[in-house]
Amino acid sequence: MWLTRPFRERSTRLFLGILLAALGLVTLLNLALPEGHPLHVSTYTVTLLGKYLSYALLAVAVDLVWGYLGILSLGHGAFFALGGYAMGMYLMRQIGDRGVYGDPVLPDFMVFLDWQSLPWYWHGFDMAAIAFLMVLLAPGLLALVFGFLAFRSRVTGVYLSIITQAMTFALMLAFFRNEMGFGGNNGLTDFRELLGFDLRSDATRLGLFLATGIALALGYVLCRAIVASKLGRVSVACRDAEARTRFLGYRVERVQLFVFVVSAMLAGVAGALYVPQVGIINPSEFSPIFSIEVVLWVALGGRATLYGAVIGALLVNYAKTVFTGVMPDAWLFALGGLFVLVTVFLPRGVAGLFAYRRRPAEDTQPTAKEASA
Repeated sequence: MWLTRPFRERSTRLFLGILLAALGLVTLLNLALPEGHPLHVSTYTVTLLGKYLSYALLAVAVDLVWGYLGILSLGHGAFFALGGYAMGMYLMRQIGDRGVYGDPVLPDFMVFLDWQSLPWYWHGFDMAAIAFLMVLLAPGLLALVFGFLAFRSRVTGVYLSIITQAMTFALMLAFFRNEMGFGGNNGLTDFRELLGFDLRSDATRLGLFLATGIALALGYVLCRAIVASKLGRVSVACRDAEARTRFLGYRVERVQLFVFVVSAMLAGVAGALYVPQVGIINPSEFSPIFSIEVVLWVALGGRATLYGAVIGALLVNYAKTVFTGVMPDAWLFALGGLFVLVTVFLPRGVAGLFAYRRRPAEDTQPTAKEASA
């Protein structure tokens, strides 16, 4: 089966082993060691790591379309935010009459803005099944409509990147409006529980961290399965020689559309896992700057590797956390310097180091001519 094919790859088994070992180690250090112990991992750190892992899943989604399909999407922040808003709407409906205004149906911001009834698109979000389905459908349908129109018109290259960025910016402006019914510039916040579990409890925080890590593992395996399949080989052909691929009879638009929609759904899942851990979702997640930053994570980690995207997301966001604490007024310069150094000295990203380390060992192997001599 094509889904089991990635497990035959050494890189996939190594990645999953490291990820699962890290999840187990963090869980052990959080639960087994007391707070005063130097190796104890606090709940705050667990939540921060969960946020990093959700970003890593988003980076994997971007690498799938950019690294293997050649589509530089500057709008994946929109899919991430739509998944986040779908989760936020469910979490808001779970508050019920425990809100500030005590309304059992309307969220607090709607009561404050004098809304008389719940908008039609909020109905059903009090049920987890519908909300979780919308986490996939909302970004998936947007990607389907957008991709169908763009790929059918054969919009490629920088023009496609600009259009994806314009889509994200338009959504950001729309969600900033109070009339949209999504909380305006304040967004959705003050979440209380998820599936009956208190979001403020340490156990729930740890559970969300583990769920995000498992989602990252499953998303990585799905992307590796696509890349290792015939569809993945055709995707690479579309990336490297689109005109020749069309000439050979492949429906390039269908390949691009399928991979683009799958990537958007993965981004939506990442956004849904991000929201309950940070406790807020607002229109700033639609910001084009955020989408550009995600592309930088992938470039820094190593494009067309998938595991490089994970490395880049974790490295950059950890560096951002450190720099904002050490140099709050100049952390952007430090982060920019990091990007410049990696671009100059590691043009293939951090993942290129692993390829460089393998090459000398391969060069020492005798050639077929030398072996027969």
